[in-house]
Amino acid sequence: MATTLEIINGISQAAANAYDGALDDKGEPLKVGLKREEGDPILDKRVMDGFSVRFVGPLLCIHYHSEVDLKQVHGNSFESEIEQVINDVAKFLKKEYKRITGNALTLTKDGDPSVNLEYLSRVRCWVTSYCYYKIGGISDVEEVKPGSKDRLEKNFKDWLNQETDKKPSNVKRGKEKEASFMPWNMSK
Repeated sequence: MATTLEIINGISQAAANAYDGALDDKGEPLKVGLKREEGDPILDKRVMDGFSVRFVGPLLCIHYHSEVDLKQVHGNSFESEIEQVINDVAKFLKKEYKRITGNALTLTKDGDPSVNLEYLSRVRCWVTSYCYYKIGGISDVEEVKPGSKDRLEKNFKDWLNQETDKKPSNVKRGKEKEASFMPWNMSK
């Protein structure tokens, strides 16, 4: 049984082995499941996409980012395509983890993926997406708990309640008059 540190190091190494242009043991390009692997790298337009991993307690968060054409966004299956790419990345991480460590990795999807789309131009958009997976074999890590909002809200309310209409004792000027010549003064 692998320790938590060994599992995290194995997943990190598996993700690090997926750099653009990586080759497998036979000298073939490594297939992760990203769009940049399709077509000819010299003749075709390069697709900018990639992924990263982040650990949140016993969860693995897989982030995917890509530049897409606006035509693809308006299709019916855009979100399912993004979800499929994230699933392909998770499958690659399992396979690469097995190759590196010799042990199997269990990743169980925890919720639906979140897909965010940002407008770049009239032709392209930037998509960022992430999905959480429970890592099997990690038991001694606590889940991340949400922070308490009560303390922050109380401090903020106390700060707002400090407002007063009293003048400090060192102020000697009289009451300020509104300038009647200003164009935004509509009192006249």
